[in-house]
Amino acid sequence: MECLNLHDFDVVWLRQDPPFDMGYITTTHLLDFLVPDTLVVNNPFWVRNFPEKLLMLKFSDLIPPTTIARDLDVLKKFRTANGDVIVKPLYGNGGAGVFRLQPEDQNIASLHELFCNINTEPLIIQKYLADVVKGDKRVILVDGEPIGAINRIPAAGETRSNMHVGGRPEKIALTKRDKEICSIIGPTLRKRGQLFVGIDIIGDYLTEINVTSPTGLQELDRFDGINAAGLIWDAIEKKL
Repeated sequence: MECLNLHDFDVVWLRQDPPFDMGYITTTHLLDFLVPDTLVVNNPFWVRNFPEKLLMLKFSDLIPPTTIARDLDVLKKFRTANGDVIVKPLYGNGGAGVFRLQPEDQNIASLHELFCNINTEPLIIQKYLADVVKGDKRVILVDGEPIGAINRIPAAGETRSNMHVGGRPEKIALTKRDKEICSIIGPTLRKRGQLFVGIDIIGDYLTEINVTSPTGLQELDRFDGINAAGLIWDAIEKKL
């Protein structure tokens, strides 16, 4: 195996799949040593400090009712106020561990107990968005600008639309609302060196900002002929 000095590279691509655990976090710390001499995409400091389900909290006007908590009473209070809710691990990925609790469901305490026995992290609870049956849109942004989108339709009997768990990708165009959301979050992404980002939109709401390892490029190329990889590298070259 050949050992290479990453300081000799113009660009290092950070595309390490979740989980967002200490292994992932350690990688971002190590890559911090390269900045600013080497361009790291995405900037590791802000990848570490802006996990997908936390970064969206900076844009509270764009997201559905959301609470992050570990205390069961707080979760119950949110559920009472919002009825139909989604509960998921704060640092999960690919749809793993995502549960829908409808108003008549009596399992919130058991679910809380299950998660608390697995790790020490808080949970994220959000109001369920009925528009998810029409699809969960993945919008790809390059240096803060949207280049296209795909729609992901949940499989029959599923709440989750992630392609990893059977969601079906479909061709879709960006709406006026999608572009509005991108125009609001784009400057922050650009300022923080998040050059390649995938955001999730259900109906009119932003639900996640994926900065770690977004998917959807192949589908975007297949549906719309958009060479997202080429656009990403064009943006990188402008920064060198």
